[in-house]
Amino acid sequence: MSIAEKLDRVLTRAEELKHQLATADGAQFGALSKELSELEPLVEKVSELRAAERARDEAEAMLADPELRELAEAEYQAQKERVPLLEREVRLMLLPRDIADERSAILEIRPAAGGDEAALFAAELFRAYQRYAESRRWKFEILDYDESDLGGVKGAVAEIQGKGVFARLKYESGVHRVQRVPETETQGRIHTSTVTVAVLPEAEDVDVQIDEKDLRIDVFRASGAGGQHVNKTESAVRITHLPTGIVVAMQEEKSQHKNRAKAMKVLRSRLFEQQRAAAHASRAADRRSQVGTGDRSERIRTYNFPQGRVTDHRIGLTLHKIDRVMLGEFDELIDALTAEDQAARLAAEVD
Repeated sequence: MSIAEKLDRVLTRAEELKHQLATADGAQFGALSKELSELEPLVEKVSELRAAERARDEAEAMLADPELRELAEAEYQAQKERVPLLEREVRLMLLPRDIADERSAILEIRPAAGGDEAALFAAELFRAYQRYAESRRWKFEILDYDESDLGGVKGAVAEIQGKGVFARLKYESGVHRVQRVPETETQGRIHTSTVTVAVLPEAEDVDVQIDEKDLRIDVFRASGAGGQHVNKTESAVRITHLPTGIVVAMQEEKSQHKNRAKAMKVLRSRLFEQQRAAAHASRAADRRSQVGTGDRSERIRTYNFPQGRVTDHRIGLTLHKIDRVMLGEFDELIDALTAEDQAARLAAEVD
C-alpha cells in the first residue's frame, strides 16, 4: 500500500469516527473518542502536507506567467523545501507505535566490573539521571538505594514518572563504561570499570497477571551504609518469581509492607519488559536496530574522564563535554539516538 493510500485511509477513518461519535452511547463514546484523539495529530499533519503540496503546485503553475514569475519563484522554492520535511514527519507518524513509549519508567543501575570504582560511578550516573529527570520536570522517586562503604552503590532503583519518560530513556539500557584514575590510585593509572543500566516501561496491572503461588517471599534485616532501621527489624523484602527466576529485593523503606509494594512494582515491570522483548524478537528476528538492542550485556557508551569525552558506540557519536553530561545533560545523546532509530525504521518500511 502506498503512502497516499495509507493517508486516505486515515482521513476516511477519522471522518467515520466523527459520525459514529454523534450517535455513540456512553460505553462506545470513550473508546471512539480515544481513537479519534490519537488520529487527530496525524490528520492535522496530513492536512498541512496537502496544503503545502497544493501551494507548491499552484506556485509552479504561476512560473509560466512572466508578470507573476518573480513572486511565484520564492513561494515555489519555499514549498518545495517544506513538502519533503512534512512528508518525513507524516511517515514517522505512520510507523507502528511502541505502546510503552508514553509511559513512566523504572530505572535500575548496578556496578558490574571494577569493584569500588564501578560502585562509585554507578552512584554518579544515578545522580546524573536524577538531574535529567528534574530538568524535564519528571517525578523521580528512589525505590531502593543500597549504598556501599565508600559512597558508591551496590544497586539503585528509581521510578521516573511523566509523559513519554520511557520513549526518552529506553536507549540508555546497556553497559556503560568509565575510564578514569580512581582517587585511591597512587600511581596515576587509568582504570576501566562498567555499570549496567536497565530502563523498563512501568507496567500496569492489566499488562501482567502474577499468581501469588508463583512467588516466594523472604524477609530479612536490611543492610548497608547507614539508616537507623538497618539490622534492627526484618523490613527488607526479597521476592522470587519462580516461573522465570526473576528476583527483586527492596530495603529502602522501614516498612516491610512498603518494600513489598515497591518490589512488586519492579517485578511487574521486569516481567512486562520480558514479554515485550520476546514479542520484539519474534517480529524482528532478521533485523536489528542501528541503535542496538538495549540489552544490558551490550556495551553502549564510554565515559572517558582524562580526555573529557563521552562516546556512544552505537552511532559513533563523541561529545567533548563529559562534565555537562554528568550534570544530567543527556538530550544531545538521546536526540541523536532517537533520530538514528527513526531513520532505521523508515528505511525498514521502504525495504
